[in-house]
Amino acid sequence: MEAPAAPQGPAGPAPAVEITVTSPEQMRELGRRLAKLLRAGDLVMLSGELGAGKTTLTRGLGEGLGVRGAVTSPTFVIARVHPSLGDGPPLVHVDAYRLSGGLDEMEDLDLDVSLSDSVIVVEWGEGKVEELTEDRLQLLIHRAVGDTTDEVRQVTLTGVGERWAAADLSVLAA
Repeated sequence: MEAPAAPQGPAGPAPAVEITVTSPEQMRELGRRLAKLLRAGDLVMLSGELGAGKTTLTRGLGEGLGVRGAVTSPTFVIARVHPSLGDGPPLVHVDAYRLSGGLDEMEDLDLDVSLSDSVIVVEWGEGKVEELTEDRLQLLIHRAVGDTTDEVRQVTLTGVGERWAAADLSVLAA
C-alpha cells in the first residue's frame, strides 16, 4: 500500500516529520516544544481517533504558550479562548467534532477574525478549516485501536504553505 502524497501548498511539498510518543506526558511535552515554533496567525489542525491525545497535546501547547486557564476538551462549547499571561498570542482551542456544516459553521465562530492575532488549534478540522488560510500545520495522531492499553502514538507533522516550507519540524523529535 502506497503512502498518501504529502499536502502541497503554494511553496511546494511540505516538510513532514514522524514522532513516536509513548506516554501522555510525552504528548504534553511535544505540545510544549511545538509551542516554541508557533506564532500569532498559525493554524494547527489535529486529527486522530478518539482518545489519541489531541487534547493532551493541546494542554502542552497551552503550557508552552503560557496561556491562562486549564486546557480541556471544548466539545460542548465548541471553542474556548485562552488569553496569554505574557506577551505571547492567545490560544483558541476548537473542537469541530460536532460541526457538520464545514466552513459555513466554522465561519460562525469568527475564527478568521482571531487567526491573525492568535494560535488556533482545531481538533477534527479536516474538511472544515483548510480554507481559513493557505498555511497550516497538520498533526495526525495514530494509536492502536481495539482492546489495548498501549500508550504508543505515532504523530505525523506536516506543514502546508509558505509559512511551513522552510520550518525544521525535526527539532520536535529531539
